[in-house]
Amino acid sequence: MRIALAGAGAFGEKHLDGLKNIDGVEITSIISRTAEQAAAVAEKYGAKHSSTELEDALARDDVDAVILCTPTQMHAAQAIACMKAGKHVQVEIPLADSWADSLEVQRVAEETGKVCMVGHTRRFNPSHQYVHNKITAGEFNIQQMDVQTYFFRRKNMNAKGEARSWTDHLLWHHAAHTVDLFAYQAGKIVKANAVEGPIHPELGIAMDMSIQLKSESGAICTLSLSFNNDGPLGTFFRYIGDTATYIARYDDLVNGKEEPIDVSKVDVSMNGIELQDREFIAAIREGREPNSSVGKVLDCYRVLGELEKQLAAG
Repeated sequence: MRIALAGAGAFGEKHLDGLKNIDGVEITSIISRTAEQAAAVAEKYGAKHSSTELEDALARDDVDAVILCTPTQMHAAQAIACMKAGKHVQVEIPLADSWADSLEVQRVAEETGKVCMVGHTRRFNPSHQYVHNKITAGEFNIQQMDVQTYFFRRKNMNAKGEARSWTDHLLWHHAAHTVDLFAYQAGKIVKANAVEGPIHPELGIAMDMSIQLKSESGAICTLSLSFNNDGPLGTFFRYIGDTATYIARYDDLVNGKEEPIDVSKVDVSMNGIELQDREFIAAIREGREPNSSVGKVLDCYRVLGELEKQLAAG
């Protein structure tokens, strides 16, 4: 399986590190914003080709699939371009920054028959897989999820502390993780509300946001997001259920008493990004729809679109 990666920044390298652990995978092309960065990352990971243009990778016959870790605003158009060029594609979360663009990606995926997967990593983290397995076995039902997604990002920097060429977004990017995960664990979302704090004068985005969700099962979710939080950073999920309480911190899981739960045997790796990439590769090889295909996560973007309308009106 010959892979091109577009967007060789902080998150792009996490994918490249995960792909190294998957048998039969070769990184053949690296695309990045500058030729220098593309060439440096290509050398580090043994790719034979590098460029600043995605079209260069799509024109190559030694590229079977593409992983997009590019700015949010480019995701939909680039995913469509990949599929129309005959390549399978995994696009990092979010799929798009509008409901209309999300629908168009789904249409092209159906038209081309290519695997189109979205990087909803929470479906793959061993911690959340453990909870999902309990739910599907009938041993646990969610009553409430309480989620905090907190960063300290008052300047336009990425996870490595480097200047970004684009602006991140709490709703379309960071809320997408929890909106999809809540639906995945508790059922279709039937009610959603959102409020946001002041707009940052330079970045032009809300730095704080609060979202309420209700699923068809009756479960509720409260999500708090902030770019103003000065530590601890990350996303923390509290599952309150009928038989237990779980707290997930990325790949780690504890119970309500903060006692660790061993999730090391849940899957073949403890790295959610690697597991996500393993699913992408396996779906292509097996000719099947992957977990977190565009079709399976599409309803998340319907909810985000409805929330955006609420925020614009209010």
